[in-house]
Amino acid sequence: MEPKNRDFLIHLEAYLSKRDGVDKLLKISRYASKVIIAASVIPESLPLSRRLKSFESSVGVSRKAFRLGKFVQDVNALRSANISSKEELILSILAYGGEGLYYFVEQFVWLGKAGLIDKKYLSNLQKISAWCEFIGYIGSVSLKVKELKKISEDEACLVSTIEVSIIRGIGYNEEEEKIRKLRMKKLMKRLSVIQDFADGLMALADIRDGKGLISGPLLLSSAGLLSALISTHKNWISC
Repeated sequence: MEPKNRDFLIHLEAYLSKRDGVDKLLKISRYASKVIIAASVIPESLPLSRRLKSFESSVGVSRKAFRLGKFVQDVNALRSANISSKEELILSILAYGGEGLYYFVEQFVWLGKAGLIDKKYLSNLQKISAWCEFIGYIGSVSLKVKELKKISEDEACLVSTIEVSIIRGIGYNEEEEKIRKLRMKKLMKRLSVIQDFADGLMALADIRDGKGLISGPLLLSSAGLLSALISTHKNWISC
């Protein structure tokens, strides 16, 4: 989707009025803090380092409140999905079902962190949540790769049409506009795949309890910040 030309403050107001808008700004704040902590930019002996860790932890809990009822959007997305094959049906169930279950379980994780549910259940809830999230990203990436292939095929057809139009000496302004929009769509889809990979990496680290070569604090924090920036950009231009 193309950016809309409008007054910045009006655009910002519209962006902040959405749940995802505020959530992604909190995500940027959290992972920027985690990057600073993981990179040891501020010595641990300074009070600011302890405050930053406290801030990061508080923002993490605050973000979970924004997931209340969010699983409904995945239920509706699955209901309205344009499914044309058994493969797409399976991938859609993985993508929307996995993410929907993740958001559903996260509500109980938030209640546990808020003290309403006994904290002894937190570990299991977080493990279930991480597995659901990871499965959701497997389905999501697979669907988006298929969509990218379809977009590339449509782009190739438009390029061929333009080439024929040039040879025949006829206009092709409409095709040029279509290919411009198609390339923008392809760029956004690629960014979305990168975001899913980054978030999937963090989900995998949660499953493995932070163990393994790909579970370094700085790597995971950087992946979280990258994901936050991409999602903020996507939400901004679609707002």
